[in-house]
Amino acid sequence: MPKLTIDGIEIEVEPGTSILQACEQLGIEIPRFCYHERLSVPANCRMCLVELEKAPKPVAACAMPCGDGMVVKTNTETVHKARKGVMEFLLINHPLDCPICDQGGECDLQDQAMAYGFDRGRYGENKRAVKDKYMGPVIKTIMTRCIHCTRCIRFINEVAGVPDIGAVNRGEHMEITTFVEKAIGSELSGNLADVCPVGALTHKPYAFTARPWELRKTETIDVLDAVGSNIRADTRGPEVMRILPRVNDEVNEEWLSDKTRYAYDGLKRQRLDRPYVRKDGKLVPASWAEAFQAIAARLKGVPGNRIAAISGDLADVESQFALKELMQGLGSTNLDCRQDGALFDTSVRAGYLFNSGIAGIEKADVILLVGTNPRWEATLVNARIRKRYLMGGLKVAVIGEAKELTYPYSHIGTGPEALQQLLDGSHAFAEVLRGAKNPMVIVGMGAFQRRDGLAVQAAARSLAETCGMVREDWNGFNVLHTAAARVGGIEAGFLPGAGGRDLAGILDGASKGEIDVVYLLGADEIDTSRLGRAFVIYQGHHGDAGAHRADVILPGAAYTEKNALYVNTEGRPQMARLATFPPGEAREDWKIIRALSELLGARLSYDSQIQLRQKLAKANPVFAAIGTVTPAAWGAFGTAGVLDPAAFVSPIRNFYMTDPISRASVTMARCTETLVDPAATAQERTGTHG
Repeated sequence: MPKLTIDGIEIEVEPGTSILQACEQLGIEIPRFCYHERLSVPANCRMCLVELEKAPKPVAACAMPCGDGMVVKTNTETVHKARKGVMEFLLINHPLDCPICDQGGECDLQDQAMAYGFDRGRYGENKRAVKDKYMGPVIKTIMTRCIHCTRCIRFINEVAGVPDIGAVNRGEHMEITTFVEKAIGSELSGNLADVCPVGALTHKPYAFTARPWELRKTETIDVLDAVGSNIRADTRGPEVMRILPRVNDEVNEEWLSDKTRYAYDGLKRQRLDRPYVRKDGKLVPASWAEAFQAIAARLKGVPGNRIAAISGDLADVESQFALKELMQGLGSTNLDCRQDGALFDTSVRAGYLFNSGIAGIEKADVILLVGTNPRWEATLVNARIRKRYLMGGLKVAVIGEAKELTYPYSHIGTGPEALQQLLDGSHAFAEVLRGAKNPMVIVGMGAFQRRDGLAVQAAARSLAETCGMVREDWNGFNVLHTAAARVGGIEAGFLPGAGGRDLAGILDGASKGEIDVVYLLGADEIDTSRLGRAFVIYQGHHGDAGAHRADVILPGAAYTEKNALYVNTEGRPQMARLATFPPGEAREDWKIIRALSELLGARLSYDSQIQLRQKLAKANPVFAAIGTVTPAAWGAFGTAGVLDPAAFVSPIRNFYMTDPISRASVTMARCTETLVDPAATAQERTGTHG
């Protein structure tokens, strides 16, 4: 291992470590623009110059690997002169429009100009001007500010895998552009503004709305997919102004999907801010007491087997646990947290978790995708697979729809027959799986939202066992969920009890008049026309499908408006924090259920969230291990049976609109028009470009 001296301090580093990385290990700050720890190294900004003994001139610290016996100086007159020269060159053409720049207050160029800039310029010619580029509904461009660090090019090519941006021309005529003017076709395009060290690329929905120092910053969790991305919600007063990523190498690294990042404007539209009760066929505003009385009057005398509850994709663990206990108090076992009707065995934890962990993808050498389109179902899982592909030595195969996934793969079938061929060894890819060191299978909801879901699960388990995916140091059997509430609901026991009905049974019973009361906890994706004449209680935060069918509406809190637990697809419990308060008379969901339980004569045994979480942890110790994954024991799960030959189909047809929040978002509507319905691109461009 190389041993070198930096500013008089001796340090030993791993082979291949750059001088810049070694300096960071010592806490020495090296300025940089083009270098980013998750991207390749171009060494083209020259801001990180340091003095190297015996070198004829200063060297770029980001691109120079450490060598044994090196002597590096980072704080000499030569270094400062070199950096000031680089800064002067960068500012020759920079427009210096900080007062009107969205990046003002959190700009790398602004910060480093304070340390290395002059108080005047020596360049008397006119500054260069560059025409702004159209990059779609979420990225705003002011290309005159661009310093050609190429971070955006490297991100979109390497991490996103959508080579839509590049550099044209040379020298002072060089420009960063999309070549043919069009929207960037990536679900990760918002990260371009994050990696840009100047204000050339900024967030279009956030433009001219706030300054960073005006915002209250809250660290919380995203719930618009099952990845559980770590985010920071920036609020001003009662409004969420923007969503930014937090670094978590185990989950989302430092990236976010565009839906997670930009759907926040849906939080203030179509909100339920007061209770409603249906009278004479119309929903009318009511007080909490009136809404509770209407529920109590309807439930009076109704036997438990004629009451049911369904939880939606955005429900937190506490509210699902509280509603389960309320239903038990009313004598009902008709519960289900799988509002999409997915059929899979929940008796063994390993049968419904992403067992290898999202970070574990980087250890796999063969990956089989079954009934899933990870690019839309879990964008950051797809980005992690691409990261593994770029490391080299990865083979990917797909059973299901053939979609563009940003990495090459073998399409070996569309339905369960291909899975059966792998099991009996008649397909060539079976040998590849058996010969792999760390094989992995990722099964999506497209494989379970079918009548033969349990049989598909059993077949996937058998494949995992026969191909060596499950051993003491490795579990490559993974289920990729699409709903943030799903794993938490299963862990909390929000499932049919003894003799209870699942989703299909509840809807069938309601349509036949066998279920009299249905409690929807944010369930909007079900077929509400099948609820028949049942009395529907809807508790949620948006006036979506469930609210339109409801007889009583109880306004709840969105994920940025409550302290709550969510469990991601890995089985990792994470804490969402209250960033702003719910609007109007809306309340946190577990509090609504607790208050209602008293009036219904089935009083729940906790009066605070602390007491509720203590009971949760007692019921399932998984909930006590916040931020960590509790390994799941392997066992037999699924039910062997006849496999339906029909092809697997991904449940997500529009990435940008999958839940009540994103459906209410104007930004997501623009993304849908531009990227899902390209015919509307010209109309969107003329309406928003500028």
